[in-house]
Amino acid sequence: MIRTLLVANRGEIALRIVRTARRLGLRTVAVYSDADAGAPHTRAADVAVRLGPTPPAESYLSVPALLAAAKESGADAVHPGYGFLSEQADFARAVVGAGLTWVGPPPAAMDAMARKDAAREVAERAGVPMLDSIGVVRDGWFARPGDAPYPLLVKAAAGGGGKGMRVVRTEDELAPAVAAAQREAAAAFGDGTVLLERFVERGRHIEVQVLADEHGTVLHLHERDCSAQRRHQKVLEEAPAPDLDPTLRGWLHTWAVNLAREVGYTGVGTVEFLVEDAAAPRADEARRDVGAWFLEMNTRLQVEHPVTEEVVTVRGERLDLVEQQLRVAAGLELGFTQDDVAVVGHAIEARLYAEDAFGGFLPQAGTAGRVRWPEHARVEAGLEDGTVVPAAYDPMVGKIITRGPDRETARHALVDALDATVVAGLVTNTGFVRALADSAAFRDGEVHTAWLDTHPLTPPDPGTALAAAAWGVAAAAARAGGDGWRPAGPPADTWVELDEEVLRVSLARGEVRRDGEPPVRVRAAGPLPGGAGRLVGGCLLEVDGTTAWFDLDVRQWSVDVTTRGHTVRFVRPGAARPARADLSDGVVAAAMPGSLTRVEVHDGDHVTAGQPLGVLEAMKMELALAAPSDGVVRVRAAAGDQVAARQVLFEVEASDD
Repeated sequence: MIRTLLVANRGEIALRIVRTARRLGLRTVAVYSDADAGAPHTRAADVAVRLGPTPPAESYLSVPALLAAAKESGADAVHPGYGFLSEQADFARAVVGAGLTWVGPPPAAMDAMARKDAAREVAERAGVPMLDSIGVVRDGWFARPGDAPYPLLVKAAAGGGGKGMRVVRTEDELAPAVAAAQREAAAAFGDGTVLLERFVERGRHIEVQVLADEHGTVLHLHERDCSAQRRHQKVLEEAPAPDLDPTLRGWLHTWAVNLAREVGYTGVGTVEFLVEDAAAPRADEARRDVGAWFLEMNTRLQVEHPVTEEVVTVRGERLDLVEQQLRVAAGLELGFTQDDVAVVGHAIEARLYAEDAFGGFLPQAGTAGRVRWPEHARVEAGLEDGTVVPAAYDPMVGKIITRGPDRETARHALVDALDATVVAGLVTNTGFVRALADSAAFRDGEVHTAWLDTHPLTPPDPGTALAAAAWGVAAAAARAGGDGWRPAGPPADTWVELDEEVLRVSLARGEVRRDGEPPVRVRAAGPLPGGAGRLVGGCLLEVDGTTAWFDLDVRQWSVDVTTRGHTVRFVRPGAARPARADLSDGVVAAAMPGSLTRVEVHDGDHVTAGQPLGVLEAMKMELALAAPSDGVVRVRAAAGDQVAARQVLFEVEASDD
C-alpha cells in the first residue's frame, strides 16, 4: 500500500491531490522551484522539497531532481498531476525503475497514446472513427498537399492543450502555419512533428471519462462538453454534455471503453471526440459515418475532472477521481460495475487564467493582492493574498465549479460565483468567463469550438467602475470624518482624483460627475463593508439605475473595484505610478516577461511593416513580433534573452529609402 505520496506538480492541482491523500491518511510531499518557495502547495503538504531554480527544465521537468526529492523525503509513490511530466512515459518508467509506485497508466499505454499518429492506429484497431489524415510533417520535411480540402488543422503529434496547433484556410497560410506549429511543438513537447487533417468548422468537443483497474474492469464515467474554447484552449466545461443525441452518446461511451481496453489502460483517462454541431448522428453505427471522430486520449487526470466528480455517482455516492487513481495504483479492484454508475444533476467549471482577456489574451505575471473566492461554489485554486504568479509556468490560477439539478441552475450559480470572485493586483480572465457564462449563446447551447474566436465579447464599461471608485473614496472619507454617517447635516461635495481624472461626488444627492458630462447616479443599496475610515469588501451599489455587486478596496494610494468578475485598479494622487518606457511608433517592446526565443532579422536590416522580427515565449504561449512600419531595424535583445515587461526588443527607424 502507498504510505507517502510525492506530488510532482505545483499550484491548484498539487493542492487538490494533497487534499485527497490526507483524507486517506497518506503522508504527503510537495516539491517546489525557487519561484514557488512560498506557494500555498508547499505549506499544504507534510514535507516540501526544493527541486531547483525557476526554469521548468531545472525543476518540475527535471526527472533526476524529482527522483532525488522522492528519495530524500521517503516517498514510496509519485502522482504527476497534469501538465509537466504527467504524460511522459519515460518519467513513469524512471519512477517504476526507482522502486516507486507510479500513480498513472502503464508506460506502454502512455507511449501508444502520447503521439497522435500512433494513437490513430490504436483507434483503428478499436473500431473508433477518425477524421481523414492529410499528411505528417517531421524532421523539416514538408510537401504541399495540392488537393487538400481547406480549411486544414495543423496539430502537434506529441502533445495537446492547444499548443502546436493552427487552422489553415488557404494554401498561402500553410507553410508559415506548419513552421510555427513545429516550433511551438518542439518547445512544448521536444518533438516538432505535426499532423495535417480536415478541420471541422462547427464542432463540439465531447470527452468521455474512463476508469480501469488491473483486474480487467474498464468503465466509463459518462461525458463532458468542453466546446467553449479560445484558440483551442478550454474555457468552460460541463457535465453531462447538453443536447446530445442519446444514440450518439451511447456510441461515444462504447468507443471510449473499447479504446481503453485495446491499449491496455488502467487508472483514470479521457478519450476526446469531435462531434459535428448537429446533435443527431448522420448514419448508422456500422458505416462509422456518424458525425463524430476520435481526437486523442489524455493519459492523466484532466483539468476539468471536477465536473465529473460533481455529477457522477456510484451507488448514490459521488466519486473522488484522485482516490480512484490511488486505489488502482495500489492494485485494488474498483469494486463496482457499469450498472452502478449514474449521473445526477449538472455541473459547470470556469477556468481562471492570469491573462488580459480584453487585451489580446496576453498572459500576465505578478503578485496577487486581495483575493476572495466564492463561498457557495467548489473552488480549486492555488492563489491567495500575496501569491506570486511567475511568467515561467502555465497562467491558470484556479477553477470555479458549480452544480445544480439542471443546467440552467448550475449556470446561474456559476455567474453568481464569478460575481463574488475577487482577484486584485493581477489581471485575470474572470470578467471574460463571467460574461461568457451569462451570455445567451452559452445559455442556448450555440457555443462551438470556434465560436469564441469569431464572436468577441464586449469589454466592461470602465465608466461604471470609475464612478463606483470615486463614490467609494468619498464614502470612506465621510466615514473617517463622521459627516454623512450621523445625523449632523448633509455631507459636503467631495473632489476625488483617480488616474489623473477629477470627479465631483455628492453623497447627499448620490451623484458622481465628470467635467462636462451628465452625473452618474450612485447610491448604496445595502450596508457598507469595512470599519472606521476603511472601505473594503463587497456591497450592493445602484449605478445609473442598475443594482450590482461591487467589491471595493479603498486605500491611500489606489482603489480596486471588482464588478461582474472584472477588476480595475485606479491610482490616487501621490502614488508611484508604474514606470512607462518612452515608446515611439517604431518601438517593439515585450508585452510581458518572457524569453526571446527567436530573432528573425539582423541589426541594420531594411524591413517592411508586418515583417516577422522575432518570437517571444511566455507562460507556454508563443507571440510573433512584427515590424510596426517600414524602415531600418535596430535589434536591442538577443535570442535566448530573458526579458522584462515593456523592455524594448526592436526599434524600426524611418528610412529615406
